[in-house]
Amino acid sequence: MPASAANNRPEDLTARLGVGAGAAQGEALLKALREVKNQIIGNKTKKLLYLHLGAVPKIVSVLAAAAASSSSDSGGISRGGDAAVIVQAAAAIGSFACGVEDGVRAVLDAGAVPHLTSILSHDDEKVVDAGARSLKMIFQSELAPKYDVLQEKNLNFILSLLDSDNENVTELAASIIAHSCETNEQQKALCDAGVLLRFVSLLGGSSNQKDGCLESIAAVIKNNPEVSSRFSCTGNGKALNALANLIQDRYPHTRLLACKCLIAVGHASPCYVEELQIKTKLVLVLVELLEEPGRVGNEAPFSLKTLIADDEELHKQALSVNAIEKLCSILQMSSVQARRLQGILLALAELCSKLEKCRCQLMSPQVLNLIVDALKHDCMDVRVAACDCIRNITRSLKNLSAGCLSSEAFIVRLVQLSHDPSTSVQIAALGALCNIVINCATRKSVLIKCGGVSQLVQLSKSMDSALRSRSVLALRNLMFLADITDKEFILKELTLCTLASLIYDSECSIQEQALALTSDLVDGCSQSVKHVLAEDSIILDAVMRQLQNASSIGVCIQGMFVLSNIAAGSESDKDTVMNYLVPPHTDSCIPSFTIKFLQSKDILLRVASLWCFVNLTDPASVGSSRRVARLQDAGIVLQLKSMLNDPCLDCKLRVRMILEQCMELETAQA
Repeated sequence: MPASAANNRPEDLTARLGVGAGAAQGEALLKALREVKNQIIGNKTKKLLYLHLGAVPKIVSVLAAAAASSSSDSGGISRGGDAAVIVQAAAAIGSFACGVEDGVRAVLDAGAVPHLTSILSHDDEKVVDAGARSLKMIFQSELAPKYDVLQEKNLNFILSLLDSDNENVTELAASIIAHSCETNEQQKALCDAGVLLRFVSLLGGSSNQKDGCLESIAAVIKNNPEVSSRFSCTGNGKALNALANLIQDRYPHTRLLACKCLIAVGHASPCYVEELQIKTKLVLVLVELLEEPGRVGNEAPFSLKTLIADDEELHKQALSVNAIEKLCSILQMSSVQARRLQGILLALAELCSKLEKCRCQLMSPQVLNLIVDALKHDCMDVRVAACDCIRNITRSLKNLSAGCLSSEAFIVRLVQLSHDPSTSVQIAALGALCNIVINCATRKSVLIKCGGVSQLVQLSKSMDSALRSRSVLALRNLMFLADITDKEFILKELTLCTLASLIYDSECSIQEQALALTSDLVDGCSQSVKHVLAEDSIILDAVMRQLQNASSIGVCIQGMFVLSNIAAGSESDKDTVMNYLVPPHTDSCIPSFTIKFLQSKDILLRVASLWCFVNLTDPASVGSSRRVARLQDAGIVLQLKSMLNDPCLDCKLRVRMILEQCMELETAQA
């Protein structure tokens, strides 16, 4: 082995960093710094080795000593110090912080940021460049410290960087702002200080400078209508025109960032980016960027998803430029990086959320198998995205029977994901299961056999309200149109006590789903009504208490559907409901909700309430005459007569049906 190679072993180089570390000069030290820097650039393994050897604190000590020795008597930094040592030390520190979180952590722990900041005022431009570049690499990490711009000292520091003629320094300022700007107050403070105006003036600079400015603009205007509006009005639209021009820039990364800025403006202040033409152009640019390698291709699907979110017209535009075809083509590549795979699946999920045409394009066995395979991916975010994609594909009932989506193994896999250590994955998996089990006896049977019901019941008791909500919705869909055997099994696993507690849940959405589950339990199945009346009517009491006290319209609607379904049962069931609605011998004490619901402005609540009275006044039931008399005494028939011209046709038909039944019963008695 040549002597020079032996001397450049990481262990030897690290040891040499300690020799004369307090001195500002030293050829050996300079060579050691340069060699360490050259060895670690683009080499993660070498970086980790040097981190293990403790090289970073030594290099930071070298930087601190060199910067201190170059200070003049007046406190400023002069050219008298060893600029070469500072440059190499700063470059090495930046390399350690580039792309390796352990490296960033080591740099921060060694206290490098204050020393790098101090050399930004050095007389030597090379030193300033090295310090600024190193700090930029640090501030690309989430671990980097955040500057609270609401503090005057921090804001003035950032403004001083922005006023620099050095591009590396202005890029550093942009990096700090993009990393640190998080609140509306911070956005407004930066806008008030003229930061956005400065960024617009810098958009004509180098590619790196443009990119830094665009990232910061997006951060400052994101979800802030006031700041976004002020930015959009800058120079009578000059700022927006600059962004529109940059989506056609020669550099893909710049095009992507310009798209992100326009999307941020469009979401915060829709009136400034409302023309379909500019949105269509954004769709086209982002679809083209999907095929770009590296970071641009990884991030483009996320921006596409954000742009077209909940916009059916933009979904059509994306479909017309073959967005799904391109996304599926990338999906089928031999090796797709996790970040890109997540973005592709989320973009596909969004595109499948509204249009059947979009869903149909995903029904090839190859694509479906890849989406199902993603359920097993090591990355949590990919598993979530795959579940979201499947949930939206299965919004179409005909797709539920397609290929692998109808297989037992697929359903079992989703049930397994409901045990995932990540709550996000559990919630996403439950969302997919909710669609899959809603209308197919075979899939319901598979879910029951693989222990899915037991797991759903356990999750319905979770402290996480989102998990409770999704699990109860899945149980509701499982109960929907289930046969009597499956209903009995589900209820046995759930227990009446748990169902009652869900009806009383602190979250209105969960109360609503629990009542809907109860409604599906008794729907079309008179044998199931006995469970609602069991254990001293624990379930029916819970339903009535919620009807009397609930503030949510949805809870009231589902509660009335429970009563309506019970009232569709036997004579005894009808009397039970009647006694709850109009207690015997206490006609003057009618529960306030009975007539109030009939007078509600909510159509569905009126419909649900009317169906209950349709079933209570069924002429084929022997006790209906008696119940009609009680309804008349309670003033309910009078209320029904006032609804003969209800603006809702469904309500009008139900009212006439009830009144005709009442008249038929009166005629029969006469």
